Formats: sequence, structure tokens, C-alpha cells
Amino acid sequence: MDLNNILSQLETANEEDIEKLLQQYNRENSDTFAFDQKEETLRSKLCQSVLTVLGRQVQPSCQKTCLETLRILSRDKRVLAPVATREGMLILGGMAKLRAGEEEGGDRSSQEDSQSEEEERVVVEALKCLCNVVYNSPAAQQVSVDVQLAHGLCASLRVAHTWHHEVGLFSLRLLFLLSALRPDLRGVLRREWHAVRLLSEVLEHTLDVRWVGPYEAARPDPQAPPMPAEDNERAMEALKALFNLTLSYTGGEEDDHQFRLIAAILRHLLMLRTETEEKTEEAHSHAVNLLNNLPVSCLDVLIEVPIQGGQEKYGGKNMDAVQVLLDFMEKRIDKQGSNYKEGLTPVLNLLTEGSRHHREIRRYIKAQVLPPLKDVKIRPEIGTTIRNKLVRLMTHVDMGVKQTAAEFLFVLCKESVDNLLKYTGYGNAAGLLVARGLLAGGRGETQYSEDEDSDTEEYKSAKPFINPITGHVEEPMPNPIEEMTEEQKEYEAQKLVNMFDKLSRQNVIRPMGVRPDGTLAPLEETLCDPPEDNSGSDSD
Repeated sequence: MDLNNILSQLETANEEDIEKLLQQYNRENSDTFAFDQKEETLRSKLCQSVLTVLGRQVQPSCQKTCLETLRILSRDKRVLAPVATREGMLILGGMAKLRAGEEEGGDRSSQEDSQSEEEERVVVEALKCLCNVVYNSPAAQQVSVDVQLAHGLCASLRVAHTWHHEVGLFSLRLLFLLSALRPDLRGVLRREWHAVRLLSEVLEHTLDVRWVGPYEAARPDPQAPPMPAEDNERAMEALKALFNLTLSYTGGEEDDHQFRLIAAILRHLLMLRTETEEKTEEAHSHAVNLLNNLPVSCLDVLIEVPIQGGQEKYGGKNMDAVQVLLDFMEKRIDKQGSNYKEGLTPVLNLLTEGSRHHREIRRYIKAQVLPPLKDVKIRPEIGTTIRNKLVRLMTHVDMGVKQTAAEFLFVLCKESVDNLLKYTGYGNAAGLLVARGLLAGGRGETQYSEDEDSDTEEYKSAKPFINPITGHVEEPMPNPIEEMTEEQKEYEAQKLVNMFDKLSRQNVIRPMGVRPDGTLAPLEETLCDPPEDNSGSDSD
């Protein structure tokens, strides 16, 4: 349709004609995402005209059609100036039933119940428009803060149990967008509008959590059907919003209860299954991201499930949730073409910190990832075990992935260099040891329990023959100088010395040594370091 024709008709058409005109435009442009730049001014004027119609008292069917048009137009960030105003955002906020002044949920709940299906569609379309406009317009983001749109959303959260699916979904998505795009809003949402508690309650309701202890949810029935797709969608939006609100927030003593409650809800989520494996993995990914934001002391909630029984070997703790996280980690490692930095490092970080601060978690994970060595004839990075996969990551091209995988294994080894080398070989571990200044051996600074690692008889018998660089027993190689005469040996040795001298003089290589503190330094510096004087300065 010609936009000039639409604009001229909108000025004089009645409500019924406006609806028909815009319905035709919507049908022709419903799949449009790339707009003609030449018509940018006309589309901006259409935005203004549609807002003018919405500002009048028109029927819900006409409101819905106008909002559908505005939603299509709002995909183009260049035409949003008329909408990204106080008047425009208040009109959309009103259509979405988001009024900051509505503190109590009673009136809103009765309004929700009395809404017709068409009126509900108006609310949904208005929320969709707000999501598009806020995402595409920094000016609209500022206006949203000025008119306290997030406050209206929090008022809406108080009656989340009355939501129809799409109303809840897009309300949560709008809150996620505002908290993501306006970091300055997060503190206000936490302190003044108690958004963390409200979102936790939304999750409880959506996931059908039934408490049987202070931080213990009833175990999901294995025979129960999987979580419905709609519930899963709303839960994911709530998790994303909670992630933003807890990002870089340590909280105080009064927040500890709320954090532990969230950890318990996330444990329940890890035990649930959805309609597809892909959706279950997505849910676990969001749960991992949020768990990383919680204080590490709260992670004990994941294993404190006494009513369902635990494993005596691990202090009677229940390791079901930890096993789910391990399975999730291995799936992310095996996923072909995946972005390890975004998909894998969060769960590696979570398991690393959990192992560093909770002895039972570390012991359980080590038993799964680094079981006692038996076959040491194969290089540590070759094979299909989870240990082999993690050792391969220690030499990954991405520095972040490499360091995270190495740190995880190092913590499982109680930050003991000797233990790490036993499972990975010096060649794979060198990068971590250089970064930590531990080339000379020793331990990290974290204190661990004194329980001893038990070596298998197979490992003990093979240990003297293990190549410390490769971490495995190598087949004996023929000695290349065995059949040489003494003169030939001297000639080859001198040739090697000359080659190194030439490369050193040309600065191609620089001989390095190890200082007593384990750090690398030019060889001449390490040779010139004076020996330590242990005799003391006092005389008897």
C-alpha cells in the first residue's frame, strides 16, 4: 500500500475505516524486517498517526489493530522518535495496564478476570510494542525510567498467578530488557520495588514448587508429564531478569535468605524435564548463569536435601543436582560448533567455585572427573572420558576457555602441582603453572582438607616410567647416538651448540631459567641470583 494514501485517509477516516486500512497494511507487512529507507519519514508520520488514534477512545478491536501496526513499525529503530516520548510511552503503558501507582494487586486481579479476550489481546500487543521500542530506542529507555514503567511491571508481578500466558511472558521480557539496558535501574528494582523477591515468587508459581523444608522443594514426580512449553518460556524470562538483578550484587545478611531460596528453586529446576531436550538444556543454562551470581556459600543448598537421602561417602549429602551440572558440562564440551566461551565457561566456573569452597562437592566431582589412574600408557588428552576432554581444553586456542578448564582441574587436585601433573602432564599444565608462578611446584593459596589421594597399584608400579611432560608411559625410543663414534658425538654436540649460539645472537630465541620462586626469567639472571644465606646474622 502507498503510505501517502494511508496517511491522507487516516486523517479523515472513521474508526471502522481506520481498522480496515491498517489491517490491510499489517497483512502486507507482517513479515517485513528490512524497510525501505526512502520511506523513513512517512513511516515515522504513520507512527505518530497511529498514536493519535490510540489516544482517542476507540474500541478494543481498533486498538489491537493499531498496536499491531505499531509493533511492525517498531522493528525499524529509525522511526521511533514519535513513540519514544513521554506521551507515547504513557499511551502504550496504559494499553498494557502498567500503571506505577497501582500498589496493590486486588484491583488489578479483578480487572484481569473481567477482561474480554479482545481486551487481553490489546494488553499483549501493547507489551510487544513496548519490548520492541525499549530494545531499539535509547530515548525510550530513558523515558521508561522517567515514567517508572518498571514500577508498574513490579506491581504486575504481585498478581502473576492471574496472568494469562502471553501477558506474563511479555511482562517478564520487558522487565528483562529494562534491567539489561539500564544498569542504573537494577538497584532501584532491588531496593524499592523488591523485584528479586517478586521474581522468585513468579518462579515458585511457574515451576509449581512445593516446600517440604526451609530450603527444600518436594522432588518432582518421575511419572509426571514434562513441564509445559508455556511454563518453561515464562520461567526462562524470569531467570534472565533475575540474572540481571543479581549481577555483581553481593547483598547483605538480610539477602542471604532470599539467595538461598533462589538456590533451592534452581535445584528444583535442575531436576525438572521439559518437552524437548533442547529446552531442558536451555533451562539448565539459565540456572547455571544465575547460580554463578549467588554467593558461593549458598551452593550448599544444592546438596542439603536430607529427607531424600544422601550418599554416606560424601557426608550424607545428595549429589543429584551436582551430577546434573556435570552432565550439562559434558554435553556442552561435546556440542559441535558451540561457543565454548559463552556455553561452557559459566558451568566450569560454577563447578570450580563449588569445589573450592565445599569439600563434599569437590570430592564427588573429582571421583567422576579424575578417578584413580590405572592405564597410564595413553596420553591424558587422548580418549573419550571427561578427564580426556578437559585436558584437551587446557590447550584450547581461546585463552579464557583454556584457563577456566585448567583452573577447574587444579582445584579438583586441591591446587597441588604434583597432583595436577599426575593427571594432565607438564606440557598441558604449563600455561596454568606459568600464570600462577608455580613452575617450581607447590600449592595454591587456598586451604583444603588433609584427606590423602589414593593411588592404584597400577599407577604406583608405572610411576617411575611416566614421562612427566606428556603424562604417560612412552614406548622406548632407539638411542640415535648409540652407534656413533666418539668423534661423531663430539661433532654433533658442537654443531648443536653453534646453532643455539647463532639463534641467541640473532635474538630468535632467548634462553630462560626458573627463579627460586617458580617464575621464568632470562637465563643470565637466574644464574646470577646469589644463593640464600641461611646461616643467620647472629653469632653465639
